[in-house]
This record gives sequence, C-alpha cells and structure tokens, in this order.
Amino acid sequence: MPNRWLFKTEPKDYSYDDLERDQRVMWSGVRNSITLKNLREVRLGDQILIYHEGDKNAVVGTAEAVTDAYPDPIEDDASVVVVEIKPKRKFAEPVLLAEIRASRALGDFDPARLPLLSVMPVNNTEWQVIQELSR
Repeated sequence: MPNRWLFKTEPKDYSYDDLERDQRVMWSGVRNSITLKNLREVRLGDQILIYHEGDKNAVVGTAEAVTDAYPDPIEDDASVVVVEIKPKRKFAEPVLLAEIRASRALGDFDPARLPLLSVMPVNNTEWQVIQELSR
C-alpha cells in the first residue's frame, strides 16, 4: 500500500494551479534534515496532500509521486533528494487549517505546528478525514 504525505508550499512560489499547469514537477529545495529524511522515504505511487501556507493555510488538493526519491541532479550533496509528482485532484473548496484544528478526528494533525517541516507523513485516518472535509 502506498504511503501518504503532506507537502507544504507557498502558493506565491509554487501553487497547486502551477502543478496542474505543469502536470509533472520535480519537488526540490528541501534542506531541513527531518524533511529530507521524510522525502527520502517517498516512493512511486505514494499519495500526497498539497498544503498552501501563507495568507490562507489550507490543504488544496492531492498529488501522486511519479518517481521514488532520488539525489537532486543539481546538487553536489548526495544527501539532498527530490521526487517528481503529478496533480491528482484539486479540492473544490480548500480544507482550511481552522477546520483541521477543529476536527476531533484529526487529533494532533496540525500542518502549521512544525513550520520548518515541509514534508510530513499522513496516516490513514488523517487522509480519510481530510478527504471527507474536502467534499
């Protein structure tokens, strides 16, 4: 079974609309050691929530990993990795951080709690609740 992840991005730098336009992108620029550890675990077929942070903190859609993580081709440091992703589904209405925090079913799931962690695992319950909130 594929793993599930949350990837954070600032929409002014790269938004879900950009991902839909590009259809496939190399997710790069990660430097935080814990985030890199998480990114190294991403595999082909893993499912991803795309979270916009900034003015309107919200999960805005889903994506899928189309490669395993691999060394960043433009870096001299083999510990820096990237993964390629494609869009799956843009939510009709974003799932706002306030909704996430208000949901008892999401417990400690709070994408804004660790601001430097831009790639984090998502468990099955968290995934299902976010999908339900997106409808």
